[in-house]
Amino acid sequence: MSLPYFKTASYYNLFSGILAKDGASLPGASIVVKGSDRGTSANSTGDFTISAPTNATLVVSFIGYKPQEIAVGNQTSFDISLEEDASILSEVIVTALGITREKKALGYSVQEVSGKQMTQARTTNFVNALSGKIAGVQVTGSNGAPGASSRILIRGASSIGSNNQPLFVVDGIPIDNGNYGSGTGVDYGNGAASINPDDIENVSVLKGPSAAALYGSRGANGVILITTKSGKGSKGIGVSVNTNTAFDTPFRQPEWQNEYGQGNKDLFSFVDGTGKGVNDGVDESWGPKMDGRLLPQFDSPVAADGTRTPTPFIPHPDNVNQFFQTGKTYTNNIAITGGNEKGDFRLSFTDLKQSGILPNTDYKRRTVSLNAGWNLTKKLSIRATGNYVVDGSDNRTNWGLYFIWFGRQVDMEKLQTYQAPGSIYQNNWNYNYWTNPYYVLNLSTKYNKRDRVYGNLAATYKFNNWLTLTARSGTDVYIDRRKTKNAARIDNLNGAKQYDSYNEEQIFIRESNSDFLLSATHKFGDFDVAANVGANHRTNYYQRNYMGATELAIPRVWNLGNSRQAKVAENSFTQKEVNSVYAAANIGFRNYLFVDVTARNDWSSALPSNNRSYFYPSAAVSAVLTDMFNLNSTVLSFAKLRAGIARVGNDTDAYRLIQAYKYENPWGSTPSLSKNNAMLNSTLKPELTNSYEIGAEIKLWRNRVGLDVTYYDKESFNQILDVNISQSSGFNSKLLNAGRLQNKGIEVQLSATPVKVGDFQWDIAVNWARNQNKVIELAEGLTTYTLGTVRGMSIEARVGQPYGTFFGQGFARDPSGNIIYDKSGYPTLNPTRRILGNFTPKWIGGFQNTFSYKGITLSTLIDVKQGGDIFSQTVNIGRYTSVLAETVVGRETGIVGNGVVNTGTATEPVYVPNATKISSEEWHKKYYALTNNEATIFDGSYVKLREVKLSYTFSGQVFKKLPFRDLTISAVGRNLLLLRSNVPHIDPETSYYNDGNLQGIENGQIPTTRTVGFNVSFNL
Repeated sequence: MSLPYFKTASYYNLFSGILAKDGASLPGASIVVKGSDRGTSANSTGDFTISAPTNATLVVSFIGYKPQEIAVGNQTSFDISLEEDASILSEVIVTALGITREKKALGYSVQEVSGKQMTQARTTNFVNALSGKIAGVQVTGSNGAPGASSRILIRGASSIGSNNQPLFVVDGIPIDNGNYGSGTGVDYGNGAASINPDDIENVSVLKGPSAAALYGSRGANGVILITTKSGKGSKGIGVSVNTNTAFDTPFRQPEWQNEYGQGNKDLFSFVDGTGKGVNDGVDESWGPKMDGRLLPQFDSPVAADGTRTPTPFIPHPDNVNQFFQTGKTYTNNIAITGGNEKGDFRLSFTDLKQSGILPNTDYKRRTVSLNAGWNLTKKLSIRATGNYVVDGSDNRTNWGLYFIWFGRQVDMEKLQTYQAPGSIYQNNWNYNYWTNPYYVLNLSTKYNKRDRVYGNLAATYKFNNWLTLTARSGTDVYIDRRKTKNAARIDNLNGAKQYDSYNEEQIFIRESNSDFLLSATHKFGDFDVAANVGANHRTNYYQRNYMGATELAIPRVWNLGNSRQAKVAENSFTQKEVNSVYAAANIGFRNYLFVDVTARNDWSSALPSNNRSYFYPSAAVSAVLTDMFNLNSTVLSFAKLRAGIARVGNDTDAYRLIQAYKYENPWGSTPSLSKNNAMLNSTLKPELTNSYEIGAEIKLWRNRVGLDVTYYDKESFNQILDVNISQSSGFNSKLLNAGRLQNKGIEVQLSATPVKVGDFQWDIAVNWARNQNKVIELAEGLTTYTLGTVRGMSIEARVGQPYGTFFGQGFARDPSGNIIYDKSGYPTLNPTRRILGNFTPKWIGGFQNTFSYKGITLSTLIDVKQGGDIFSQTVNIGRYTSVLAETVVGRETGIVGNGVVNTGTATEPVYVPNATKISSEEWHKKYYALTNNEATIFDGSYVKLREVKLSYTFSGQVFKKLPFRDLTISAVGRNLLLLRSNVPHIDPETSYYNDGNLQGIENGQIPTTRTVGFNVSFNL
């Protein structure tokens, strides 16, 4: 048989199974006609098709195997067996500054994730796809809203008061990962969420300062290096297509009670929803039993005299479930690649459309990506990468907390008519506290559109075969335009008229980096030396323009010119520059002993002139024992020891040295100014982090089993803290250098192929990481630093404790730990605040199984977090308001609290079991008092079935007469099952505060989602 466009006597179609020495297929193996640009690659089963002259020679190669040359002759079919090569232990990996290195030469821990793992079981925010796959990396999603942000942490928190997230670098250029909210609690997504998974070739995670030392101020928290796809290695023009459809549903919802409805003390009758009826202004479900009794309700027919006809008081068990809808995400990508000896290119377009689980919420993203390189001469080449992203939403909502303050008798279907008849204002079941959710989601919308461009242009000149110079300049710039509408809830509430409000906001972000790198490599006898010298200039610019109308004259005319009052205007900008020089040397001895040294110096405009310069070095050593002592055997394939030590620095935000005045809203026609409430510091020093790590790698039984173990210890000091001081000073806080924070831990990576028989293979990948975090010291006389507060509880960095301590009020207890009740049967609180928990986990891990048989692949991922507490507002308020299932206990009979009563005196207590019965409403409201922080802090451990992928790749034989190849169909799922949790009602893996250091708080936000979908990809 022959291809239609090669029907000549001198060309043949060649069908061949490319096999390893033990018979396993090698998908992706390269087949090239020697001396030409004609080539192809094997599919997942090892099949390939190529046309070649009868006198041609095929060159077959695959990473980790010795290349083989085969004369074509008159054959039309081949069975090829490649021999394993020691180079399998010399895989290359992308490291700092985009320098590729042999992994065996590295003296620190680096892990990679391929882009393919992110495009099948994808998430809108690619950061979530890293969860459970990399040892020591913790990913926390904020909520299930479309385009929501995610937080990523590597080896614990290094800074007490500053950013702890890693630096994101795309094709060698840092990009912004900020989340710039407008103070309304709206989640506009973190910056890295704009990265398109379809364009990612691979992700390298540089975990420790030793790995990231060359990235300067932001390397202390690790670096996420992203390499995008290019046309390198391609011959001729090719087209790839990927389409994905996914469906989202709430992952876990509370178990609601369906026996008692709205009201207090078992009484309820609706008049106006503001309190004129019987408890009709409350938003709790301590009302009558929902047994069909007739009561006036918000949706009862209204008579001519304004009275409401009583209707059956019955539960609506599925009212919350029916409110949430199935979210849908459609992603389509098409990419064109091409290449020859002169250069290569890849042009990609991706369209993503997502509707949320809440009505009228969405997220849209369109991405155009170009990665192209040209060899202008034999010595000079250039490469350009560019990404244009337009993303945003017609409504990014901060809606939440609604159903934990609720009347369980409410029929949500009746609320879909969200405006009262004959009015533009809301129709609702309660007018004191809550707005009809359909009214909010349809009228009070949060719109944004973000135009973003990031990329770089690089030129490389090869002076000779050992000296190369690369110069590069790149930028990340975007404009985020936002429009926020707030519709008035009601026309007349207690005689006070309400008005719509409206504001517009524009945020401009730009980070520009220009650098050069001079690289030299040479061999001196048994020594291989690689040296790099470079410099970088970085500028960051931020600008925010805001204008708001607090009251609109004409309702629903969303225009700033429609303002009744003087408009509120705000304008601010910051600018910062950092200059850097750096150098690195890598010395290898006989290809088994390697030494790396780096040095970098930064000059930051955010620091005072005498402290502006800060220097940090690193050193690492790697020894391949199997090569050094010739230990290779049938059992032991590879053994390596490594060690590294490093120091990195961290500066601060701009304009924190001296006081500056800020314009406020004018006083009449007179401008007004204010100064910072913080006492700034003109003698600030940079934060510094010292670290060391040691590790070992072994591979056994011809690489069937691999183990990588790392121990690290890092300590950050000279922390830049904003410490509270006496307000008699005229300030609320003072900025100073103080504090010491330690992280030490162990990371384990285990890979194994337990079964490899014929075409069947079972692969296992396990990662486990334990991080011990401790606040060593703060400023003189200071024992705690507050990160934030919720319900009177503070979340702190407290000396002697792990970072993120919950400190608040809890129950009074006897010496045996029993809760002390008063003589009326109410639980009592201890007036002394104390430590109640901590949000830092003890360890995290992932367990991945992959089964493959011919073209079928099944992959599962289990994600685990052990320890780390969570404070749940859903449980706290839901029990207080009697919407949760457990609150029906004792509704008819009352509750006797489990604890003791002191029948003695305060100095000579005598404790006896509590025997006093009180109503369920009294007990719950006292036990879950909004000032009691202890009752709803839970162990946030979980075990999740994070990901399942089932895919089938069709053999090349199926479409041999069609232009299709590498057709793969996949069924995918994420967040499928919660296998273990100690937290009732909610997903323990969530955080209301989406990107800052304040974590461990669940605030009744939009629930996280379970995703099921399908993926189809093929090449042309």
